[in-house]
Amino acid sequence: MQRKSLSLLAAAATVLGAAAAAPLAEAAPPQRSAARTSAVPSAQQPLIPSAPPVTSTVAPGVTLTSMAFGKQDANDRWTVHVYLPATPDGPLASAATALGPRTTAYRVAAALREKGFKPRVEEVTSPAYADRLPGTLGWTVRIGRYADAADATAVLARVKAAGFAGGTRYTAQDGTDARAPQKVHVLRLDFRTFDGTVGTDFGPALNGTEKLTDLIASTGAIAGVNGQWFYNSAPGGLYVKDGRLLGSATQGRAGVKLSQGGRSVDVDTFTAHVTLRAGGETVEVDGVNRAPGDVWNCGGVGGDLPTEKPQHDLKCTDSSELVRFTPEWGRPPAGAGAEAVLDANGRVTAVNASRGARVPAGGSTVQAIGESADWLLEHAAVGATLTFTERVQDSRGRTVELTPDTTILQVGPTLVRDGQVSVNAQQDGIIREGTDQTFTYNWTLRSNPRSMIGVDDRGRLLLVVVDGRQAGYSEGLGIADAARLMRQLGAREAMNLDGGGSSVMATARSGIVNRPSDAAGQRSLGNVLLVHPRPTS
Repeated sequence: MQRKSLSLLAAAATVLGAAAAAPLAEAAPPQRSAARTSAVPSAQQPLIPSAPPVTSTVAPGVTLTSMAFGKQDANDRWTVHVYLPATPDGPLASAATALGPRTTAYRVAAALREKGFKPRVEEVTSPAYADRLPGTLGWTVRIGRYADAADATAVLARVKAAGFAGGTRYTAQDGTDARAPQKVHVLRLDFRTFDGTVGTDFGPALNGTEKLTDLIASTGAIAGVNGQWFYNSAPGGLYVKDGRLLGSATQGRAGVKLSQGGRSVDVDTFTAHVTLRAGGETVEVDGVNRAPGDVWNCGGVGGDLPTEKPQHDLKCTDSSELVRFTPEWGRPPAGAGAEAVLDANGRVTAVNASRGARVPAGGSTVQAIGESADWLLEHAAVGATLTFTERVQDSRGRTVELTPDTTILQVGPTLVRDGQVSVNAQQDGIIREGTDQTFTYNWTLRSNPRSMIGVDDRGRLLLVVVDGRQAGYSEGLGIADAARLMRQLGAREAMNLDGGGSSVMATARSGIVNRPSDAAGQRSLGNVLLVHPRPTS
């Protein structure tokens, strides 16, 4: 997304509203015009503190502030959320979409009434984003409002026994209430005083996960937060660590570039292209350090199905790929296809008609499947030299120099650009393509734990975690409200990191700071952002 994207929808996108679920009359026939209740976009309202913030010093120039916003109120209730079929006349017992067209919602509501239930139909609206106008996302069907989760669960059992599908929801997590309780934790790094660095790290291999507290302990860091999404136990998206390109780009998706040890922060969208030259032939490499054929979040370099555009948390596939593996990955996956093994100078030491060889120290392997395997077997020969060329570009098409001081984590979406709320929802793939908008509703609009990174006008780095999915304690935020929070905290640039059960913040002194939403506690992660003290000589 270009920075000019704020002017793309100037009338609608300068102020973001959170998702509004406008309750309508009790379920009625589709031809009846139901009244709509308008909701004030919560992004027009600041989060209101419910208690004084608590700030402690982690290190000179590094502070940790924990804040409480909002409070639980009488309108926060549990409800039964009835799923809708993917097609208008689809079966109800196996329905799996959280929302759908109005006519489908009314059909399901009518069927529920026939079974003695009293459903209500609600319209779910999406806010304006920097690259998308506001509008109706879909319609939901719900039953009842209960003070206790157990009461909603009991009604849900009756609903399922009657031939429907669904789940329970806590209404304070619908993403419509700026006054819902939130617990926010902010690591603020002032480099005028702090003489350490901020960087990224992972466990013994990219192909594996590690807990944040273990990485803090093993690296001597003083604090940290979770980093990128991870799939198949490895980070997903463009990943550059200390100038080495270790992860494939989701083309055009948001990322954050850190340099000067975190003193320079650039939130932007990035593309990356890796080419392989074998003799006089040049071909584009589809990926770096990922399973050939599996393109998580889509947005590859071509040939991906069902789409070549970014789609968060969707696995696209490509039957013909070349994928490079570096020593950081660990043992590459085995399987059908072909591979070339290269030493540190790019000289081919082996060509195999199947995949799975270890990566030589300082070298790499190239795995191929489908038609790309035929190409590799034809053009790679033992003793020949293969050459890789890497090119990373920002949203303006400028080349990003990959120096030892360069770190890039591609996550997204963008939240704040040039001091203004700016969410590139469409381009970043957090708006799902197609008619089923369940993902958009659950992930983008509804409240979830969130982790964010930003920088304020004074150059202070902000690492932020918001707890969520904990009824009455902290509900979490939708993406629009996450952007608003970062702006409220003073960010002039900000980006969303991995979230949900991955959201975690910890310090070496105090351990885990927040309350991760998984019942088991903190997750093992693909990679993390760490705050390091100045090395001692």
